[in-house]
This record gives sequence, C-alpha cells and structure tokens, in this order.
Amino acid sequence: MANPVQSNPQKDAQGTDASGVAVEELVDISEACRQTGLSARTVRYYEELGLVPGVRRRASGRRVYGGDELERLAFIGRLKKLGLTLAEIKELNAVYSIGGSTHDMLRLLDGHLGQHLQELDTRIEELVSLRDEMTRYRDHIGARVQTLGRDRKERS
Repeated sequence: MANPVQSNPQKDAQGTDASGVAVEELVDISEACRQTGLSARTVRYYEELGLVPGVRRRASGRRVYGGDELERLAFIGRLKKLGLTLAEIKELNAVYSIGGSTHDMLRLLDGHLGQHLQELDTRIEELVSLRDEMTRYRDHIGARVQTLGRDRKERS
C-alpha cells in the first residue's frame, strides 16, 4: 500500500504553500471518476491490474489521486474507447515503465492502433455487406407481402 497522505496542505491562489512550494491537488475517487468519466469500480480495477500504480491513500485509507493518476486514467479511458484491450494497455505500460521511453511506447501504440484500424475496416465491410443483404431481403419480403395481398383480395 502507498504511503498515507494526511490531507492537502493549505495553498494560495497560485497553488503554492506558505513556503512557495507547489502543492499537488489531490482528489478522492468520486472526483477522479467525475473528471475521467470512469466508474469507481473501473478505477479500482485498473489500480488492481497495475495500470495505475502508486495510488496514494489518506490516513483513513481512502484513495486519493493526483494529476499524474488522473492523466493516466483519462489516457486508459481513451485507449479503451479506441478498442485497445486491457492486455494491450498493460503492455504499453510495461514498455514505458521498463524503458522509460515515450518513443518506444508510442511506436507500440501506433502498431496496436494500426491493427485495430484494419480490424475495424474489415468489420465495416462486413456490416455494409450485411446491410445490403438485409435491404435486398426486405425488398423481397415487401414484394411477397404485396403478391399475397393481391391473391387474398382476388379470392375474396
């Protein structure tokens, strides 16, 4: 467990304490969720998976999140919306953590995004084909309904 954080020191309008040192704004999990659009359960799950390392806790044991954690949570949220799996995101984290290289991580991310784009293009082609088939079938059904309706009137 990370070191407990007592509370945010008093800070002035510029975000510094009485000695002029910058004070990091820490927020609780509900505020982190509001800012990132993630649920509390998801945030805790990402922490459990190691995607958000070093989450601090207040003396009461409640989680608090600083700017770095909020940025990481927002980044993970964007990657999930783009279709990356948690395993892929974990791999990106590992590459960044081991090498400390944004360049290596971005190259890997580019590869993952390229693969997902190809899969998305394939899926779009399949959906367009399905839509065309469904339209043809509806037209066929519509023609059958009209034919059966005429036959029914003729028999009456």
